[in-house]
Amino acid sequence: MENKKMENKKKGIDKDFFPTLKRILKTLFSFYPVFLPLTLILILVNAVVSAIPSLFQQKIISLVEQAYKSGEWKSVSEPIFNQITILAILYGISLLAAFIYNWNLATITQGSLKKYRQKMFDGMQDLPISFFDRNKTGDIMSHYTNDIDSMRQFISICIPQALSSFITMVTVVFLMLYYSLWLSLLVILGSILMIRVVKDIGGKSGHFFVRQQEELAKSEGFIQEMMNGQKVVKVFNHESEAIADFDRYNEELFSVSNSANRYSSVIMPILGNIGNILYVLVAILGGVLLTYKVPNLSISGLALSISIVIPFLNMTRQFAGMVGQISSEVNAVVMGIAGAKRVFALMDEMKEEDSGHIRLVSVKDQDGELVETADRTEMWAWKDVKEDGTIVLKRLLGDVELRDVDFSYDGKRMILKGINVFAHPGEKVAFVGATGAGKTTITNLLNRFYSIQKGEIIYDGFDVYDICLGDLRRSLGIILQDTVLFTGTVMENIRYGKLDASDEECIAAARLAGADDFITRLPNGYDTELSGNGGNLSQGQRQLLSIARAAVADPPVLIMDEATSSIDTRTEAIVQKGMDALMAGRTVFVIAHRLSTVQNSDVIMVLEQGEIIERGSHEKLISEKGKYYQLYTGAFELE
Repeated sequence: MENKKMENKKKGIDKDFFPTLKRILKTLFSFYPVFLPLTLILILVNAVVSAIPSLFQQKIISLVEQAYKSGEWKSVSEPIFNQITILAILYGISLLAAFIYNWNLATITQGSLKKYRQKMFDGMQDLPISFFDRNKTGDIMSHYTNDIDSMRQFISICIPQALSSFITMVTVVFLMLYYSLWLSLLVILGSILMIRVVKDIGGKSGHFFVRQQEELAKSEGFIQEMMNGQKVVKVFNHESEAIADFDRYNEELFSVSNSANRYSSVIMPILGNIGNILYVLVAILGGVLLTYKVPNLSISGLALSISIVIPFLNMTRQFAGMVGQISSEVNAVVMGIAGAKRVFALMDEMKEEDSGHIRLVSVKDQDGELVETADRTEMWAWKDVKEDGTIVLKRLLGDVELRDVDFSYDGKRMILKGINVFAHPGEKVAFVGATGAGKTTITNLLNRFYSIQKGEIIYDGFDVYDICLGDLRRSLGIILQDTVLFTGTVMENIRYGKLDASDEECIAAARLAGADDFITRLPNGYDTELSGNGGNLSQGQRQLLSIARAAVADPPVLIMDEATSSIDTRTEAIVQKGMDALMAGRTVFVIAHRLSTVQNSDVIMVLEQGEIIERGSHEKLISEKGKYYQLYTGAFELE
């Protein structure tokens, strides 16, 4: 079963090889439409010059033979000198061409890798959240490291060497046929044997090198996961299990790497010995043909002589060397193609669908009418351009409605069923329920992180799928349960919510969130550098910065997903005033396990297994003595 799976995988590699190679070359030419062809011409010049010394060797030996027979050495000294001079000039041209094309290749290689990385990263910004849900961070990082590095070797070494060797081989074969068909046939038979060896052994080696690339990505994914969860590993004394799991990944990587390098190591000695045997056989055949004066068949029409056999021996060694050189690059070629496939696969990942046409614009009130303005003001509006060109401006209010929404992550198990939510401008809507009830999922649907299977989500009278994705998310502020801080200063992390915010605006937002007090006590205040997701701050301090970030964005709709879960009750009391100020006049969705934080909500919705089972104000739900009453009084545990 395993062998069959590996065989099918191997067929897949063969199938994708040439399309992937074609795409690499196409992108390289698009990156450097002038620079690359010029470099290829220089490689061609260098390769042809490398193949023709035998031509000059034949002529020089022929002149020596002629002088030996006639005894007139002076008559051939000038022609010999001329041949050597021409060859020296050609070698000089070859040296210059080699220097220039290698210089150019460095720029082409590094420049191309820069563009590939840029394309991957740019495309990654447009990928849906579901992509990051199903792919490990370490595996994604492997695209930027291992896969790009394998492409570096392929572009900088494999392509120029393979092209140079191929051109040299073609030139050498033509010269062989030009001088002697008999000797050429023997070399061709030997080359068939060498190609067979390359196909069998090199194919197996290449297959395992592809597996090595995949196992390396898995290992890196596991290592990255363990590094992020190191505290959890130590807390639960899971070190031995983590080591055992890593050993399994490492053993699999060792197994495929060992097999790949075994085949890779034996191919060159085998080809080298075949080349040596072929050299001896050509020498023997040449001696036999000269001894028995067998008529020579050739394009040149020259009679077989020592001046042909000796250069032919050099061409045989050169030809075998070219075959060996190409075969030595087989593994790097296979790895380069495998890396390129993974790079292109990331670049080709399905982007987030955005068919919206309604934009968010800044407006001002002019004589009772909304007028679009380039200046950022306190007022935002939706701009809807109808098919007939009519422009409709509608004030952004924060009126949100979910109508009979069904949702499933995998298309099989329904997470939300028949959800109906009405949040009018300025209302505070709270979701409570056990973990996995679907609270966070609802807010993720508002941001269009995922697409619903059934129903509608209406925002200020518009279907959210008619609103441009970037504009929709710009109007929604979200404070996540898991705080994410970036490498940079405290001020820069707060400004992430509004990139053009002034220092004064950021400080005001921090004060509103209750973060200013601890920030001013940091070594450099707002200029304190953060790194490692704010590892030098407490969890509560990181959450306060997240709240400040949302405050500076000043969105009309605010989503708070366990926003105060990491803050102790004393700090929560300090923050609550700022939170109330932040929520004033906004439509707010609150997810909380602490029921004390949702009591002042306009409406509380109790979810259970993806359905809303109760809704109403705190007082109403308490009076009904249902699930919320049980949760609030402790008669039923929230979890």
